[in-house]
Amino acid sequence: ILLILWSIFILNISQLSADNSLSLDKALEMLKEKNIEIKSAKLDVDSAKEKVKTASGKHWGKLNFIQDVANSNDAGNVFGFKLSSREATFGDFGARDFMNATGANGGVPPNSAYTTPPQRLNYPKARNLFKSKLKYEVPLFTGFQISSYSEIMHSMVKMKALDKDKVINEKVYQLTKSYYDMALLDNSMKNLKKILDNITKLEDMTKSMIEVGYAKKVDLLEVQAKKGNVQRLLSQMKYNKKLLYHYISFLLNKKITDIQIPSTHVELPTWSDEEILSNNIDIKRASTGLEVKRSMTNVSKSAYYPKVGAFGEVATADNTFLGSARKHASYTVGAHLTWNIFNGGVDAAKIQEARIQQLKTESQVILAKNGIKLQLAKIRTEIETYDSEVNSLQKELKLSNAIYKNYEGRYKEKLVSMSDVIIKQSQQIKKVLQLQQALNKRNERIFALEKLANGDN
Repeated sequence: ILLILWSIFILNISQLSADNSLSLDKALEMLKEKNIEIKSAKLDVDSAKEKVKTASGKHWGKLNFIQDVANSNDAGNVFGFKLSSREATFGDFGARDFMNATGANGGVPPNSAYTTPPQRLNYPKARNLFKSKLKYEVPLFTGFQISSYSEIMHSMVKMKALDKDKVINEKVYQLTKSYYDMALLDNSMKNLKKILDNITKLEDMTKSMIEVGYAKKVDLLEVQAKKGNVQRLLSQMKYNKKLLYHYISFLLNKKITDIQIPSTHVELPTWSDEEILSNNIDIKRASTGLEVKRSMTNVSKSAYYPKVGAFGEVATADNTFLGSARKHASYTVGAHLTWNIFNGGVDAAKIQEARIQQLKTESQVILAKNGIKLQLAKIRTEIETYDSEVNSLQKELKLSNAIYKNYEGRYKEKLVSMSDVIIKQSQQIKKVLQLQQALNKRNERIFALEKLANGDN
């Protein structure tokens, strides 16, 4: 009964530990929420969306409030201030001087009345101006320039979204690979611990054989040297696991000390090359770049079209702020057209340059597709090679384990030397490490294939 209760306790403790361990699925969810680079990429997308609003907002024109405050005794300014506030009088033109000269000449204006500069007009007193103006300007036709810029900004949003997906894809690749690297390390450590147990048994056996005179001290030294070598390898793997935990914590921007170890075997994705090419981020980015270049060509072509805009404004002016605002109010409405008829062929050169850039980008799209096809062929070939290598090494490790057991038994019977046993054990350790490396390379190539296919999304 006690044994059953103890077994249930151990099972519950193991289950609780597994529940507290971070699974790969949960880690991937956490990655997208907490990874700093992914957060930064998301902010870039938000920034690009705001630029779309900036470009589209130009369709609606702009409304400005303008407040001028001035003080001047310049004749032109003072007279202009009075006109703006609708307060100019005939006296400002020197009417009093003209009428005085006319009266003094019996009602007939003398020639001097026309040639004498009026004192009040030329030497006015300083005057204040408070002019408040509300002005609205709207583009009616810009040669499709604004709409083309809007298309560019929409394409840039797509580009930034793809950049974000690329960052996510890369971080998913790094996190997934780290999990499976941890699994391979665990598996290799288990194999090495079995070898270490065998060496310890061999060490104990050698000590016993020395006591009865069937072995030499040098045999024990060989065993202990090999034991130290295995312990060193285990220590290195332990530190590698520690480094992996640090890296996983860095990716998740959170301290991680325990994860659920996945299987060491990764299934090969079943995507076809066509599916991968249609989903590949680099190809999508190249295609989006082509959209941008086409829109840039349209922007260049807008130079051939006239630009038509309209405006309207209301204003009021006085020598005090908003004094008699309604009485002194005025309005202006109008339209303006500009059409660049000739500028030395600059526009034509810019259009040609934009077309050349568009052709260049079209070539880059084709190059991106061909490059991905080449990578796919290379990765699939490498996976097949590593599959064959892993299969062969698993058989070789199984054989190496059997040979070691055989030599261990033959050593007891003094049919082989300790050096022979140690050599077979070295071959056993070598196969363990070779298998780990081959599995690691195979998994890395499969994750690279998933990254090309943007598999996480």
